[in-house]
Amino acid sequence: MSYSTADSLRPVTLDDVRGAQKMLSGVARVTAMEGSRHLSQMVGAPVHLKCENLQRTGSFKLRGAYVRIAGLLPEERAAGVVAASAGNHAQGVALASALLGVRSTVFMPKGAPLPKVSATRDYGAEVRLHGQVVDETLTAAQEYAAETGAVFIHPFDHPDIIAGQGTVGLEILEQCPEVRTIVVGIGGGGLAAGIAVSAKALRPDVRIVGVQAEGAAAYPPSLAAGRPVTVENPATMADGIKVGRPGDVPFGIVGDLVDEVRTVSEDELSAALLLCLERAKLVVEPAGASPVAALLSRPGSFEGPVVAVLSGGNVDPVLMQRVLRHGMAAQGRYLAVRLRLTDRPGALATLLGVLSVVDANVLDVSHVRTDPRLGLTEAEVELHLETKGPAHCAEVGQALREAGYTVMG
Repeated sequence: MSYSTADSLRPVTLDDVRGAQKMLSGVARVTAMEGSRHLSQMVGAPVHLKCENLQRTGSFKLRGAYVRIAGLLPEERAAGVVAASAGNHAQGVALASALLGVRSTVFMPKGAPLPKVSATRDYGAEVRLHGQVVDETLTAAQEYAAETGAVFIHPFDHPDIIAGQGTVGLEILEQCPEVRTIVVGIGGGGLAAGIAVSAKALRPDVRIVGVQAEGAAAYPPSLAAGRPVTVENPATMADGIKVGRPGDVPFGIVGDLVDEVRTVSEDELSAALLLCLERAKLVVEPAGASPVAALLSRPGSFEGPVVAVLSGGNVDPVLMQRVLRHGMAAQGRYLAVRLRLTDRPGALATLLGVLSVVDANVLDVSHVRTDPRLGLTEAEVELHLETKGPAHCAEVGQALREAGYTVMG
């Protein structure tokens, strides 16, 4: 299968996805399907996790990138390819290009996580850091393509890309033929569109549920308007689905074949990532955890068996630390409190003794004596505590108040 630039709006069919599957044989892994007893108990039906976080390069993006580049004409390959990405697509294009012997240039934002920049370089791409946000990086990559003749490899808005991502859907039906609901995160829409094409062609009764982050949810207003609508300044920790406008090609497919698009909060994303790590022992990035967040949000609204697609696991360690703390706070397992006490020898030790009695684990203490807001004999203490849930948080707060402390936050 091969598409020229001129037919970038050609419909994607089941035959296209099957052709992509043959092309990806020996290139992309058939990723594992893991059952989740914890999620199954919550949902009231079997839940399976499709582990694209264990794919080569750490996400599903290799599939579409390889199919797109492999379909280029010889003269297009000779001109090289260019892409723009904050991480997953960058790595997919870099590895696909290396495997196919094509020169690749990848534009990434200046603030892109260093592990993702290093991985993209290690796969063989020339990395150029440009702009602060992906939109600026995207513009730079398109200008480079116009100047040099390199072929721009869009992260989601091309039939080849969608066909490649659709191979995930074929694997789901092979690994879990009884599936009733597939839940998948949506950014630009390439993965959801590809899965919908393959799954609905073979099993029209399968329900496809797309998931977006509340702060970057362009699909609900776009579907309501009947055309792609831009959401200004999308904001979410889930950078893999942080897309301000649906792609033209996937939008039509999602509108026709995806049954529902839901949104999840940042707290739900954090809790989902924490659950994947603790319960499934899987490192998943926030975008990859979005289907699990949807299950946590409304567990009784899914017909099983359910397959949740964990689309990627490329999470920066610094972000992981912040997200885990956020997720623990959302579950009542992390508590930050600020209070004032009398500045005298032993006052801090007395405070810590109160916390010891209620079994709160102190992670960090900030002790301030010189702030002009404080009285002459006052000190302010901020404590970060590890707790056991909402009830324990309430117990800690009550113990501090009974000991005579004024809890300020």
